Amino acid sequence: MSELQIGLLVLVVTLFVLFSGLPIAWGLMLVSVGFLTVFAGPASLANVPLVLIDELASFALLTIPLFILLGAAVGTSAAGRDLYESLHRLLDRVPGGLVISNILACGVFAAISGSSPATAAAIGKAGMPEMMRRGVPQGLAAGSICAGGTLGILIPPSITMILYGLSTETSIGRLFLAGVVPGIMLVVFFALYAWFQTMRHRRLIKEEAPVFYTFAQKMEGLGRVSPFIAIIIAIGFAMYGGLATPSEVAAISAILAMALVIIIYRAWRVRDQWEIFRATVRESTMILMIIAAAAVFSYMMSLLYVTQTAAQALVDLNLNRWVLLAAINVFLLVAGMFLPPVAIILMIMPILTPVLEAAQFDLIWFAVILTINLEIGLITPPVGLNLYVLRGVAPQIPLPVVLKGSMPFVIIMLFAIVLISVFPDIALWLPNRMMGFG
Repeated sequence: MSELQIGLLVLVVTLFVLFSGLPIAWGLMLVSVGFLTVFAGPASLANVPLVLIDELASFALLTIPLFILLGAAVGTSAAGRDLYESLHRLLDRVPGGLVISNILACGVFAAISGSSPATAAAIGKAGMPEMMRRGVPQGLAAGSICAGGTLGILIPPSITMILYGLSTETSIGRLFLAGVVPGIMLVVFFALYAWFQTMRHRRLIKEEAPVFYTFAQKMEGLGRVSPFIAIIIAIGFAMYGGLATPSEVAAISAILAMALVIIIYRAWRVRDQWEIFRATVRESTMILMIIAAAAVFSYMMSLLYVTQTAAQALVDLNLNRWVLLAAINVFLLVAGMFLPPVAIILMIMPILTPVLEAAQFDLIWFAVILTINLEIGLITPPVGLNLYVLRGVAPQIPLPVVLKGSMPFVIIMLFAIVLISVFPDIALWLPNRMMGFG
């Protein structure tokens, strides 16, 4: 059986296993171990524990439980209700204002954490209960959090951009700047879709006119959550000012959030603390196990030469540069459905870099195209981490509903890829303006 045939079989089996109801992490592990045993022999399983441990030993993963603790502190206490009440009041005259508030919050958290799962978990923990309580359609609510969380790998600082820079020997500073305008553009597109969908939803169900708030009422709500907004501003200042690493920022923000919850909402009882830390441990364990299982899945695909063979076949076609770009995008979309972004960058870019240079594509520009493709992979099965993170945060929403709600955002991101391909200055204007033409 050829490598491409094996890849097709992996796709079919993985989809069957994951949609059978088996926990995501164990499903990925089962598929990985099964294919390794059949096609690479039992000896290949010797490295599986090492892959698991190495993936979880990454210092960068420390931000995930810390930002989940921040989200749990806000979401479990009354702070979550006050935060989203304040945001809703500020956007009370905008249809879909609460959903837009969540999308904006995802953008802010993405700029803080650089982690898509952490963003989806933190914002989902605080935002999903409020959106459900206010009658936001389940698909729209889940899709907005899943898609908004993907911005963590585009808006700087981004771990995937750092890995791309190391793999292609391009400026990491330029890569960070290249992600700013496309990231803002996606936030605006997501917000416009939320507005349109809410207008359509209101017409269909004939909702009553919304309640509008006075300026004093808006300021009252804003005053209750201003300490938490101050934390976000301080985090951005510390990170972009070079005063602290993302892990240090995550730890400080989590501690400050806990302190504010205790002081403002008097959540000092053991029962209150137990709820916060129990939610943090459960969600952190779920997310980290999925990440570890995805690493084993990536190891299996690499060992069986499925991804490398597909990439090399693409190179050997000797296509026109724009046909080549279209083929690369299709390949990245498919690869993103199976592999985490880090694995794709490390395995594919050494092969694609000389091809892109020969076709005279700008590597900084292509980094944005690549990253948006990988964002799509984060909300498409079988290894769509954000889908399963959101499913864990809101278990009452069926996975098909989460998937269906995310599909319009996938279409928006595909449109963004086309737009940036036609107008490359969307990605290149800011780095060229601030750092000169490289």
